[in-house]
Amino acid sequence: MTADLIARLGKITGPRYVSGAAEERYLYSMDQGTMPPAAPDAVVMPKTTEEVRQIVMLANKLKVPVVPMGAGLVLSGLTRALKGGIVIDMKRMNRIVTVNPASRYVVVEGGASQGMLKAYLDKHHPDLKHSMPDAPPVATLAGNICIHGSGHLSVLGGSHSDMLNGMEVVLPSGEIIRTGSCGVSGGWFSRAPLPDLSGLFLGWSGTTGIVTRLGIKLFPKYRYNDVLIFVAEDPDLMPDMISRLTSVQAAEDMTPWMTPKPDWARGFLHINIAWGGHTKKELIFKRNLLQGSVREYIDRKIAGFLPLPPPQKGRFLKIPSPDLARFADLRRGGGFEYVGAIMAIEHFPDAYRAGLAIAEKFNVAYSLGARIIGAGHAMMFFFAYAFNRADPEDVKRASDALEATNTAALEIGGIPWKAELPAQKQIIEKMDPDTFALMGRIRAVLDPNHIMNPGNWEKD
Repeated sequence: MTADLIARLGKITGPRYVSGAAEERYLYSMDQGTMPPAAPDAVVMPKTTEEVRQIVMLANKLKVPVVPMGAGLVLSGLTRALKGGIVIDMKRMNRIVTVNPASRYVVVEGGASQGMLKAYLDKHHPDLKHSMPDAPPVATLAGNICIHGSGHLSVLGGSHSDMLNGMEVVLPSGEIIRTGSCGVSGGWFSRAPLPDLSGLFLGWSGTTGIVTRLGIKLFPKYRYNDVLIFVAEDPDLMPDMISRLTSVQAAEDMTPWMTPKPDWARGFLHINIAWGGHTKKELIFKRNLLQGSVREYIDRKIAGFLPLPPPQKGRFLKIPSPDLARFADLRRGGGFEYVGAIMAIEHFPDAYRAGLAIAEKFNVAYSLGARIIGAGHAMMFFFAYAFNRADPEDVKRASDALEATNTAALEIGGIPWKAELPAQKQIIEKMDPDTFALMGRIRAVLDPNHIMNPGNWEKD
């Protein structure tokens, strides 16, 4: 069966872009997280939407599972082939299709990476930028948007899924559809005022279709940029501090963080606040707004801004931030879990204390923090655990900490982000039964042969 499958896939993409070799299947069986490997039967790399359609049609004919994959950096094992079948690696579909500078949007293919778009804009549209996550440049735009990712413009524009204008998607049936304005006018400028079908493919872990193109919002790239670091000691004050800082609507990005290393950071809570301006006058005006918003805490001498010499600011202004990548390699051995939970701002103290307790209980290397989404409308609170993949005990500690973190997040009132398989089941247990039943009916309509990333978002 496998040899026949590979031969048929080779007729679609060319034999060079399909493999069933043991080493390829091994590499595609896992990511950097703690989830155990699950190998596909074949890996294929299409170049066009039509090739994706033909692959899906073949999978339907043979009743073979299909798992779409961007860069495989989700860390939650969402691109593992839980039921075998075909992993569709989208990396060859990486074109920047068009940029509309007037309406500030870009159309990209489903395998285009964050780094590719940044380099393209820097060269051809230096006055524009897109929101980048704290991930390696090879991370795909489609993958991050489909998991409701966030980035360095999330205070300004919300989650990355909020910055989506429309999609081209190959449905599990092989049909090709477009959501948003591009489905009517040909322009990729908005999801409104049409029924928002894009939601059928956001947060579904590749179980409802394969995204082949996206329209994404762009933003002005400022000539001048700056950063402030607000420091406090009392976690109970953080929700109000965040609320005040976001209320002036001057920041582009706001990331509270706390870590035991370096020693000077231990015991303190920091809020990195980044913003920009077309002129120095605008930059100073926004800085004054931000500083004034928390003046009461400064006057009471219970919080303040960290003195930051200009040479040190460059580190905090780098996009994406290098700090998370450095921490990810802390234990060596190639293991890293980045456990996020979307929750309301007022839950910050509980999330912070839960993270400290879990790290102490399981003796794991940790970093805690949050990215503020919108004008304080929500946050993605993250619990990052580094581990050594070559050390089974270290992997077990990180895995146990991961499960405890997901449990704590749900108890607090949050929802685990880009949930791995065990966390999906925890979410389903708390979900309204009728809502989950509706999810099942939608999948049954879109994917009657149940080929799309089976095993995800299922009770059993």
